Amino acid sequence: MSTGLMSLELPEWAWQRAEVRKALRARDVGAVFRHVQQYAGASQARIATATGMTQARVNEIINGRREVSRLDVYERIADGLNMPDDARHLLGLAARREKRGGGRAFDLAAFPEVVRVYSEQASAAEEIRRRARTASELDVLAVRGLGLIGLNDSLLRGSVTRPDPPQVRVLLLDPEAPALAVRAAEIGESVESLASGVRLAEARLRELSDSGDVRVYRYRMLPTWRIIRLDSTLFVSAFDAGWEGHESATYKLMETPHGSLYRGFRRMFEAIVDDGVRTV
Repeated sequence: MSTGLMSLELPEWAWQRAEVRKALRARDVGAVFRHVQQYAGASQARIATATGMTQARVNEIINGRREVSRLDVYERIADGLNMPDDARHLLGLAARREKRGGGRAFDLAAFPEVVRVYSEQASAAEEIRRRARTASELDVLAVRGLGLIGLNDSLLRGSVTRPDPPQVRVLLLDPEAPALAVRAAEIGESVESLASGVRLAEARLRELSDSGDVRVYRYRMLPTWRIIRLDSTLFVSAFDAGWEGHESATYKLMETPHGSLYRGFRRMFEAIVDDGVRTV
């Protein structure tokens, strides 16, 4: 683990540059390291020392031959590069003051329910599809859900149309709720287009309800979390201004005896279902 003596310092303005923030948001560690070389004049060996890696590993990451996926490695990189709190948040990490005060709460080994972090949904797609082929329960919390389940070529559609389909519950944003207009503005889309997407997803899911247990609900709050649950495995990402849920880092959570994250997201999903309006 890096120490204060080994850590690197970038100019404060460097963390505010658009290309650096884009790399952080995409969890593109190779690009982050290249920016560190550019703005701090650091060699691969110096980056390796700061982040607790070998120079060979840093070289592989910079040249796209290896990706970072473990939460503890992201934490070590953030510490070694002395990332300010806003940069850590873009990377999907807690602020430094939260991390220091949390003790083992931010040690991945203490919370084994967080088993993997993907840079975006596309990186997790293969595993999601594989788990969906045999899942008996499928829960989805989305905005319109077209990319997840609403269209023939969407991520989860094949699992719903298989001979032994799972029990399906889908939560979609109410097209008439004020929150939909807010979300449309956040992603630069018209209210009409976003609302039409929700209604199309409902119509396509209604087609499946005759041959399987498919239930669709509308919720009215501003979307924050995007959730896919396949039996005891959750894939969680976030909605934020300027990006869609599939562009966010995706956290894989497994149910464990004392895991608070998995339990919290399950409880939240059930509460939204209870408060929602069933349309299918």
